Parts: sequence; structure tokens; C-alpha cells
Amino acid sequence: MVQVKICGLQNKEAIETAVEAGADFIGFVFAKSKRRVTKEQAANMAQFVPSHVKKVGVFVNEDIKIIKEIAHDVGLDYVQLHGDESPSFCQEIGIPVIKAFEVRQASDLDKIGPYDCAYYLLDSPAGKYRGGSGETFDWQVAKEYNFLNKKILLAGGLKADNIEEAITEVAPAGVDVSSGVETDGEKDLDKIKAFIDAAKKGD
Repeated sequence: MVQVKICGLQNKEAIETAVEAGADFIGFVFAKSKRRVTKEQAANMAQFVPSHVKKVGVFVNEDIKIIKEIAHDVGLDYVQLHGDESPSFCQEIGIPVIKAFEVRQASDLDKIGPYDCAYYLLDSPAGKYRGGSGETFDWQVAKEYNFLNKKILLAGGLKADNIEEAITEVAPAGVDVSSGVETDGEKDLDKIKAFIDAAKKGD
């Protein structure tokens, strides 16, 4: 069964909706973004995430001490890195890492090789901030890469109406959505439910 990560959550209602609908990961953004939350906000929201749903913190080129502090205080299960973090940096974190890679062309996937991470998130090229651009990339590139049996999370421009096609084409370990479940920049509870239903059906 494909795993689903709902990212950029900022309130209890969205978290509870995602959990009830069957989300596998809940993402808190600690990097510069309109979806950014503080450590205190995330720690408060984390209490509404049951143990079988994994908490992910999203960072971009953050100091490792701050990452470790937030991970400890919030109780993160994974750290997702969207910056220029090195393989050795990822190893130093001490908890499982999801490393994000922007995909413009097939050669971008060559960068994954040196990394030993829990998951590799393939995303479309960044807009103003890393990730969360709402644009898709050429899924055929990711499909061709899958033979290396890396744990791929697919992101970028995913919505309820294209997620089944994405899963069929790429066969990722999981999918990651943020803007695709929003209306006017805010998480939409109906869209969260529809996305998770479609993703689990499309598996």
C-alpha cells in the first residue's frame, strides 16, 4: 500500500482529518514558508498525532543543533531535508532522514547515489521556497530510476485528480502533498480526505 504524507499542517483540525482519512506521515514545516510553524506550535500539534502516524519535520539548510533540538522537543520520527545538505550531514542527524531532490532531468537523480537515507523525495524545481511549488515534473524520469529499488516519495503538483495516474506510472513507496490539498493557501479538509482516498485507491 502506498504511503501518504500530508505536509505543511498548521492546526489540529487538519491533522485529525488527515489521520482519520489514513495518512501515514504528518509534515511540519520549520523552514521559510507560508506554512512555517514554530517548535512550540509543532509540539502542541504533535499530541494529536497517534503513534502509528509518523511526524516529519521539514528543514532547509538549517543548523544541525537546531534540527536535533526540534526533533527531540517535538518528537519527530523523520527529518526531511530540502536544502544542500551533504550525505555526512544526513548521517549526523541521528534519526531517519528523508532527503529531497529537485528533478529537472534524469541526470538530477545521479545525486541520490552517495546518500544513505530512509526515503528519497523527488520534487519539482523550487519556486520562491524549496518545495511546495505545486508543479509536477516528468514522472517518466522517476519511473526509469525505480530499478535501483530506492525508497522513493513522489512530490510536486500532486492532487486528488492526478494521484492515481502518478502512482500507476511511478509506483513510489509514498506520495507527499501540500498545496494540492489547499484552497486559497489554507488546508482544505475535504481535499485532504479526497487526496488520501484517491491515493489509497490508486495503489
